Amino acid sequence: MSQKWRANDCVHWYMNEITSRIVAESGIPSDRHHLGKIILQNLKDDPEFLVQIDGGTDQWESSKSMFKRTVQCAKSMRNMGLKKGDVMVLMAPNHIDLCIPFYAALYLGVIVAAVDRTLGTKELRDTFGVDNPKIIFCQSDKAPVIQLVLNDLALNAVIVTFDKGDYLCSFSEFLVKYGDDSPIEEFRASDFDPEETVGFLIATSGTTGLPKAAAVTYKNFAITIPYIWSRSFTFPRPTRLALIGAPIQWLTAILHYLGTVTLKYPRLQSSQIVTQQHAYHLINTYKPSYTIFSPTVMTTLLKPGDREQCDFTCLEQIMLGGSAVPQVLVDVLQNVAPDSEIINTFGMTELACTGFHADNAPPGSCGKPLGCYQYRLINVETMEDIYEPNVTGELWMKGPGIFKEYYKNPGATEETFAEDRWFKTGDTFYRDENWNFFFVERIKLLLKYKSYQISPVELETVIREHPAVLDAAVSGIPDPECGDLPVASVVIKPEQTVTAQEIKNLVKETLSDAKALRGGVIFVNEIPMTASTKVHRRKLKEMVLTMDRE
Repeated sequence: MSQKWRANDCVHWYMNEITSRIVAESGIPSDRHHLGKIILQNLKDDPEFLVQIDGGTDQWESSKSMFKRTVQCAKSMRNMGLKKGDVMVLMAPNHIDLCIPFYAALYLGVIVAAVDRTLGTKELRDTFGVDNPKIIFCQSDKAPVIQLVLNDLALNAVIVTFDKGDYLCSFSEFLVKYGDDSPIEEFRASDFDPEETVGFLIATSGTTGLPKAAAVTYKNFAITIPYIWSRSFTFPRPTRLALIGAPIQWLTAILHYLGTVTLKYPRLQSSQIVTQQHAYHLINTYKPSYTIFSPTVMTTLLKPGDREQCDFTCLEQIMLGGSAVPQVLVDVLQNVAPDSEIINTFGMTELACTGFHADNAPPGSCGKPLGCYQYRLINVETMEDIYEPNVTGELWMKGPGIFKEYYKNPGATEETFAEDRWFKTGDTFYRDENWNFFFVERIKLLLKYKSYQISPVELETVIREHPAVLDAAVSGIPDPECGDLPVASVVIKPEQTVTAQEIKNLVKETLSDAKALRGGVIFVNEIPMTASTKVHRRKLKEMVLTMDRE
């Protein structure tokens, strides 16, 4: 059987050619991992290359324009006194200007902290209290709240708005105020060690408590990003057009903001919120060849009665990640896009990318180990290594792609790393005899009923098999005698009916008695999601505690 996609080294040859030229010019060997210099080189190499399209406005931009604007922005940032290690906050939709300070910061070693623009006052206070930003790029409607938070924290960050506010410094005014007339061709990125220099602060683990900021270095991303495309043969431009549906603060967006310039493939984004209908518009209008969505979002896009509005067949590769991927979802998607390759991917902010090669993996598998990581499965009770196949344990990983630390949080950093900097992912996996890895569950999500451990993912998989169920998420309610009682939140397909007892019976007939839905069933219109389109487990917990259960 011929395979269109299979693991190979083409992407690494391509990256070696680019970075060798950069090192030859600078004489600094570590520049092979300097994202800022790599981006500058690529923008100069192909001025006519189409880099980005805003599907909300139909605006587009070439490398030539982006090179000019990012250098102007970097010079302005440098002239106002920003330097390596300072933090820049980005809070804006994926419009055509958003990437300009994003890339400019990478030229200078200024840390990029992309922040959810929907956060309220308390959440921003917690975030800015850790990040201590020196400059904030945002939309004018968010500036008053940001200024209040800065005043409360006695921070003197400069606020720059992409659009025009009454009393604010706009982006265009910022470029004039701090810009200079030196030729853009003479601009040089700052020199620093990419292995030690933090490039990004990325929020993580915000659904179970106060968010942490993972500090990811230049080298982390320079090492890991090529592996996304390690099964392609054509470089530059491993794909015709990539649709980016996530906001800038999440790993999937950051990966492709970096990848589109480094590997020269155009990206399609939108300044509008990517709702179900807008996603249909983007796919039908621009015909992207690649995208990545969470299983929850893809479930919505594939609603019976709605999915006929969208032609998914243009997509050559579809990656599903962020939470467990139900096989029933893969089957439905394969039916509507029969020639598309559908990839069940496992990635983490702390890994700065995906964790496995999706190299023609068997159903349900995330794939095989990547060359840039070492892997261990650990028995969490004995803390011993598991060497046998088909035995579940916590996944530990090590390698140059692993993030540096949780920013200004040594306690959390120490807790997540074992001896010799082995990163404890907090996720349970098993592998088969061929070293295909299978995700089982997030350790913190496991429910405990008496002496039994219950996987919400296992229950969700069973419930979704009911023909009337569109989506399901399982949480637990506390019980003083038994521990956790599983509760199912269920979304019913349009024009379908199902009772709570039918859902309970399905689980009871399929799984052991300990896994019965003793907490009940609630019917909801939608499953709560985080801004990164994962199931919002904290809100789900609040729902099952307050809503009527059947």
